[in-house]
Amino acid sequence: MHWNKIGNIFDPVLLKELGLTSALMPIVDIIDETKSLIRVYFSPRDHQSRSQVRFFEMNLNDPFKILKISKQPLLLPGNLGTFDDCGITLGSITNSPFAKFLYYTGWSRTETVPYCNSIGIAKVNKNGNFKRMFDGPVLTRTAFEPHSCASPFVIYEDNKFRMWYASMDRWESKQESQHKHFYNLKYAESTDGIEWKREGIVAIDYENNDEYAFGRPFVLKENGFYKMWYCYRGPYYKIGYAESSDGLTWTRKDSSGLGMDRSHEGWDEEMVAYPFVFDLKDTRFMLYNGNGYGKSGIGIAKLVA
Repeated sequence: MHWNKIGNIFDPVLLKELGLTSALMPIVDIIDETKSLIRVYFSPRDHQSRSQVRFFEMNLNDPFKILKISKQPLLLPGNLGTFDDCGITLGSITNSPFAKFLYYTGWSRTETVPYCNSIGIAKVNKNGNFKRMFDGPVLTRTAFEPHSCASPFVIYEDNKFRMWYASMDRWESKQESQHKHFYNLKYAESTDGIEWKREGIVAIDYENNDEYAFGRPFVLKENGFYKMWYCYRGPYYKIGYAESSDGLTWTRKDSSGLGMDRSHEGWDEEMVAYPFVFDLKDTRFMLYNGNGYGKSGIGIAKLVA
């Protein structure tokens, strides 16, 4: 099995009249499977480079035609001084007996390093809009994770919420204006989706000294087995793949063909990142970002034998 790239389906040039750029962190919501209609939530940036939440709609039978783009934001950066006042990037939408939740990354700027991340939560209303539940985060830095946490992916199973997220180990600075951030992927649990228990369980770790930034995990449970796609950086960002029997201990299989690398030329020749996997009509698809962390738009790939 391997991923066959179909192409770039959303060019952020379409956002110019809205005063926005980029299209980060796509999330798919299937509107009508029989008609192949999907809604894609994403995070564009405003003129101050602050990310927010919008959506576009498309038909997978004609993936290069955008049917609709939201004219208004679904979720804006938080109030001045809060953990997400400099931007919001999407994590995952989670169905549970309590509510339908959006988990997201909040951005705030700092003095000595470029930013600090924490994880927030919003409720998803019946009309598809989001309502922030708290001005504060549900996960942030702690005594044992003192830097940042980001990129939440959450599922609900066996009466609990399970989260995989990016946890920053450290910053390194070779020059005063250049900072390098080291994230691996960790695991947390919750009974209500708000209060989280963290025990420092590392799901995906660095394999060599070149790897330094893991992000956007996507976890799928299939036939009692867990599969994870994620992006990670060495010389550039690419998409990896891992498997697990319990969601805690993972085996990386990046070279199996189920991960994905950059193209030789074009809109994703520099990097591929931020995967989101979904099934439609017995076909598995992946949305992902290309060059510039979403500046060149969103692409789609199909899993084939």
